[in-house]
Amino acid sequence: MTVPFEKTFHITASAVDRFDRLKPSCVLDYMQEVAGDHSAMLGADRNMLTQKGLFWAVIRHRIQITRLPKAGEDILVKTWPMPTTRTAYPRSTIAWDAEGNECFRSISLWVLMDMKTRTMVLPGKSGVTVEGLLLGSELAVPGSVVPRTMENLQERTVRFSDLDYNGHMNNCKYLEWIADLLPSGFHKDRQVREITLSYLSEAREGETLALQWQMQEDGCMSVDAKRTGEEISANHSRVFAAQIQF
Repeated sequence: MTVPFEKTFHITASAVDRFDRLKPSCVLDYMQEVAGDHSAMLGADRNMLTQKGLFWAVIRHRIQITRLPKAGEDILVKTWPMPTTRTAYPRSTIAWDAEGNECFRSISLWVLMDMKTRTMVLPGKSGVTVEGLLLGSELAVPGSVVPRTMENLQERTVRFSDLDYNGHMNNCKYLEWIADLLPSGFHKDRQVREITLSYLSEAREGETLALQWQMQEDGCMSVDAKRTGEEISANHSRVFAAQIQF
């Protein structure tokens, strides 16, 4: 029987921004770590998947943030898999500070990818079973982010330090790229409240992405990233999309 998994994280100085708030990218990093640890306990770890020629990839995140803790604090992160759908393995996560106050909660959609073809393998054909449960506190799965024209544009190239062991840009890096679109003066008095991220295709080393973005009057930032150059003719041009509520 599946039971939730818990892990305590100590917020280090490198995990906070210049205003002593936990970086949203580190929130994703913690979520990724507990998901990996729990998957290993459930018999679906990286080594087992590698033998099957598969790897885990996250395709969607929705995160609600109540408070971003400071350096020196400890937070307890609890995660559990939800019932598997026809296409994905949903996972819920909640984090609390030392006083029991909620810091953030999220839902993520994980899929299995073929290491050679880099295509998605449906749960029913993967041979990987994860028993899910519902505790009643899960967030709703976010919908897709519809592409649209936006007024700002910045290009950035995927480098070695952006990559993870699957050979593509790690999902945590997307939030760092998004944060860098705005100056310190903007971030100083504004905390991220909610994040919706859709990962649409892999970003590989050397690829240049065009980041289109726009800030709405309600404080919601929209971002859409597409490949540039000749490679878009052979690949899906859209890489990721996000909505960030401040």
